This record gives sequence, C-alpha cells and structure tokens, in this order.
Amino acid sequence: MGEQIVGGKSRRIDPKQLKRLSVLEPQKALAAIAFDWTMIAAAIAVSEYFGNVFVYLIAVVLIAGRMHALGCMIHEAAHYRIIRNRKLSDWMSDLLLAWPVLATVDGYRQNHLAHHQHANSDEDPDWTAKLGMPQFTFPQKVARGVTQLLGYLVAVNSLRDMLHMAKRMGKNDRSTLQYKLLRVGFYAAAAAIFTLFGIWREVALYWVVPFLTFFCLFLYIRSVAEHFGSMDYSDELTSSRTVYPHAWEKLFFAPHNINYHLEHHLYPGVPFYNLPELHAILMRNKAYADTAHITRGYTTGLPAECFAANAPLLPNQHPVSY
Repeated sequence: MGEQIVGGKSRRIDPKQLKRLSVLEPQKALAAIAFDWTMIAAAIAVSEYFGNVFVYLIAVVLIAGRMHALGCMIHEAAHYRIIRNRKLSDWMSDLLLAWPVLATVDGYRQNHLAHHQHANSDEDPDWTAKLGMPQFTFPQKVARGVTQLLGYLVAVNSLRDMLHMAKRMGKNDRSTLQYKLLRVGFYAAAAAIFTLFGIWREVALYWVVPFLTFFCLFLYIRSVAEHFGSMDYSDELTSSRTVYPHAWEKLFFAPHNINYHLEHHLYPGVPFYNLPELHAILMRNKAYADTAHITRGYTTGLPAECFAANAPLLPNQHPVSY
C-alpha cells in the first residue's frame, strides 16, 4: 500500500489502483465531446422547431451548460487526458473545444499547470489574479453575491472576465505565427460559412448569447467552488473543494465530473471518468474523509459557505470620508 503525507494528514492509495485509474480510455473522452456537441445541436433544433421564447431560453441555458462541458474537456486536454497522441490531441482539442469558446489549449495549459504546481500561493497565477478581487472576496453579503450573478446575465461581468483573462494569457503567449494564422483562418472560415448559409442570426442567438451570459456565469460559480469561501489553505485537503452536486446541477455546474476538484489536485493524472472511483477509494481512509473539504450542492452548500449576513464590507463599499 502506497502512502503519501499531505498537510500533516495521511492519505493512502494502492499504487496499482492509481496506475489503473490513470490509464487513458480515449473512447470515453471522445464520446463525451460528441455528446456535448450533439446536445448543443439538439437544443438549437428543438428551439427552432417550436419558435417559442420559453423554449429558446431553456435552449440558451442548456447550450451554455454544454459550452461549460467543452471547457471542462479543455481542462482534460491541458493534462493530456484525451488521447495518447499529444500533438494530435492538442490540434483536435483546439478545433473542437478551445477555439469555439475563444480559448487555446496551450494557453490554458500554461496557466493551469502553474496553478497545480503552486496552488493557492503567491506563485499560483490563478490565485494571484483573483486574490483581492471583489467577486472572489468571501464571505460576502447575499445582496452583493446576487448582484454579482445578475451581472453575468446582462453580460457585463462576462465581458469583464474575458478582458481580464485575455490580458493575463496575452502576457505568456508562446504560440507561433503559423499557429496564430491558422487560428485566424479558423474564425475566417467560420464567418464565411455563416455568411454563405445566412445564419448569423442563429449564431448570435445560439452561441453568442449563451456564451456571454450563462456560460460565463457557470464558469464563475465553478471557479469560486474550487478554491474560495470558507477554505483552510494550510492543508492541501482543505484548500480545494469537492462538491457533491444535486442531479440537475451536473448539467450546468459540474459536467464531466469536474466537481471532484480536490481529488484532481491530489492526482491530476486521473482522467475525469475515473474521478468518482478515485474519490470513493480515498474516502475509505478515515483521515481523508474526516479532513477533506466536501460541500453538498452548488446552489445549497456553496452559498452557505460563501455568504453571511454579518460579512464585512468590501473596500469599495465603505463610505467615502472627506
């Protein structure tokens, strides 16, 4: 039995089990990607068939949920957990996952692997970028949190986050000129196809609107859930959060087992489809089960840990003194 010490707490897992759980099964990752795109296509088709505003709004939320799922698969690609051929994986993942949501696999990988190496420290680019920002300062008053969430539904906060992320990624961009030209060509080809078939209206309704509203909202909530709100950063088992989502939440906040974030930080080589089993194995260890930060529900337990009626005012909420 293998043993590792993390933050003073023992966690054990048989190396043979870990090796088995880390084996790639490309068919599962490819099936997940195919499912996400099929769901998007189906939501668009059903909305267009009924031509009803309520059906359209449901389609927007479902499409945004699948965009989030594509984002979770970018995360898998960043860890080379899609297929074994790494070069092919990067190109395929850019085309099918990252470029459609204005991201790149390598750009995300640089930031994310640094986050893993220096999690929740001054050398963690995610941590240093978010620390002190009002939207990541907890506990918050409920009214402040609700205002933050509504800001995504009118796209204001979405645009803020996109600009912030673009600035961060731009500083460490190591893509070649050839890559940049191919990416521009991808968007140019897409624009030409949209023009040829006269579907710019559909692109706006079924891609731009979900992207700028619920997609960014889901990303924000997951980002908070992973490392913020009532966390103890002195121990690795309490500085990342695993969430047990309610069944319906899996569609939007926790696609592809992204909710097992603590387990992912401990063993990032385990692909998403094996995280539930990894979690079950770790939970057999009493020291792990007693210490691990586990929250029930993105819409129940997480708000309870992030909001408080007596939360201190944020700096920008204090009255100006003259």
